[in-house]
Amino acid sequence: MERGKITKKHKGTSSGGGDWEGREKNINMVQPEKHYKVFFLAVITLLVAICVAEVPLCHPRHKATVVKMDEASLTVNNELEAEMVVSWLSDHCYQCVYQPLGVVPAGPGPGIPSSVDFTVGTQHGITLQLNSSSLVSLEHCTVHFHFWEHGNYSLWVKNLNDSSVVNCSMVTDTETVNSYLPIMVAFLLFTGLAILSAIGGTVMGLDVVKNLMFRLGNSMETERLINSELGFPGRTVETATDTILPTPATPSRRLRSLDTFRGLSLVIMVFVNYGGGRYWFFRHESWNGLTVADLVFPWFVFIMGTSISLSVSSALRCGLSRFSLFTKAVWRSVQLFLIGLLIINPNYCQGPLSWDSLRIPGVLQRLAFSYLVVASLDLCVAWNSLDNLPVDAWWYSAREFLLYWPAWLCVIVLETVWLCLTFLLPVPDCPSGYLGPGGIGDMGQYPNCTGGAAGYVDRWLLGENHIYQTPSSRVIYKSHMPFDPEGVLGSINSVLMAFLGLQAGKILLHYKDQHSSIMARFLIWSLVLGIISATLTKCSLNEGFIPINKNLWSLSYVTTLACFALLLLVLIYYTVDVRRWWSGAPFYYPGMNSILVYVGHEVLEEYFPFRWRMANNQSHAEHLTQNLLATSCWVLISFLLYRKNIFWKI
Repeated sequence: MERGKITKKHKGTSSGGGDWEGREKNINMVQPEKHYKVFFLAVITLLVAICVAEVPLCHPRHKATVVKMDEASLTVNNELEAEMVVSWLSDHCYQCVYQPLGVVPAGPGPGIPSSVDFTVGTQHGITLQLNSSSLVSLEHCTVHFHFWEHGNYSLWVKNLNDSSVVNCSMVTDTETVNSYLPIMVAFLLFTGLAILSAIGGTVMGLDVVKNLMFRLGNSMETERLINSELGFPGRTVETATDTILPTPATPSRRLRSLDTFRGLSLVIMVFVNYGGGRYWFFRHESWNGLTVADLVFPWFVFIMGTSISLSVSSALRCGLSRFSLFTKAVWRSVQLFLIGLLIINPNYCQGPLSWDSLRIPGVLQRLAFSYLVVASLDLCVAWNSLDNLPVDAWWYSAREFLLYWPAWLCVIVLETVWLCLTFLLPVPDCPSGYLGPGGIGDMGQYPNCTGGAAGYVDRWLLGENHIYQTPSSRVIYKSHMPFDPEGVLGSINSVLMAFLGLQAGKILLHYKDQHSSIMARFLIWSLVLGIISATLTKCSLNEGFIPINKNLWSLSYVTTLACFALLLLVLIYYTVDVRRWWSGAPFYYPGMNSILVYVGHEVLEEYFPFRWRMANNQSHAEHLTQNLLATSCWVLISFLLYRKNIFWKI
């Protein structure tokens, strides 16, 4: 159901890279027992996902009318002598006009109410407004209430002793369903599974357990050799130690934390793309603000920039020319763009791909553009060697920033272009600098101005038929103009996001193996970006200079998500690469095969076992089970590919 959607029913009716040359394929870096442990955990994960489906069966649903997911039944009882108009407004709709819900006729007699049933949304709080239907509209009352899924509610409207005073009271008729219970159970189960895995790893690492396993394995190997032809005298055999003990992992210069970060972003992206259990916070925000779904694509862009920095530096140290690296970057960008345009284009949902309605922007298209721009900038400023820098130079303490000032200058120019186009470009019938959703937002004054300059540039350059037709602003703000969240102007800020990731890579290069310096600089950059975000937004959702907005990829959205990315990277870097408390599993494996997992989950989305016909498609539990199982399948697939040393590189 769309958020805030309210439909009328009369009584008695039913109604989101950069891993090129530097990828190492050494699978011996992880011990075999860990592989089997991860495989075992993946199987348990699938079973846990299935168990979640049974949760809601303990909650009987008592409702007078048939309601769907994220809906409740509301009966308005009118004892007044005049009919009244019921309107509604979602708490998530900023500066919106009330929307008509329906008309309730006057009561047939004193103390006898007339009743009309309505279906109301349960995702956000709602304000109901009751007015008279006469020529001079008189407001009787307003009621703010947060309905719960599958609940039955009654709103009584009556006169008190004084006929001029109208009393409105909300009554809960039947017990509601806790729609968040399945996800809470799933969270607890996965958390418990992670704790058990950590305890098991700690126990297996004890010397006593290691010795016991060694002795057990040694005795089993000796018995096998005695009972086989290999045990005959004169035949040289390997010692039991060579057969039982795992081969030592070879030293690797690849940071597991980067692949873990990428894999974490990718796994969440797959989960929300598959539906996220149909919970509103796993879908993109309608306009200003953030949900879980709004976090992952910028993080993926960020870590792509970090990987660009490391791989370019490695390639230059190996003696490759900058021109050859540039041609490789161009070719890879073209491949990403074409895959996004022709293979995973959402227009396939409407039948055979038509050039007349082909959507040109997209996720991979934006990745391709950001990758090409940032890789080109890095090739222009990257140093062939960082070993001979003068330690006594005035700029040495800030070398990861000052050495690359030409690239920063280019990025600042790009951001200046974005600011000028966003706030100064004249848009027909819209105010300058408009950043709103159009539709019923801003009291309905600018219904055709969705996205302001960003939407106008896309419609002018690409055409209305070649951009996204159903933006998230339609859910609450009822906007009807096409708008693409991966449009042209937003791509400028995605370059900034990738470049901030590139800056994180420079820190890793210049302070190699200096863990304290790396984490300190990550935290300093995070603090600076957080201050910029607080200034741009005025620490508010809608009142700032530039609100946080995923659809626009606003400047504050990029600085905020980069701030979060650096904090998360510090945590993963410390636990995975510094302290080695965590191997990065299971997120490490999708991170090593990111392009294959992303393209595969899009192409095979409608096929079993990623989707099947559900017994009750209006159940959060069944959707959550299906989406968790589908996501777990891709984690398992990436693990098996890693074991087979299979990686898809572009």
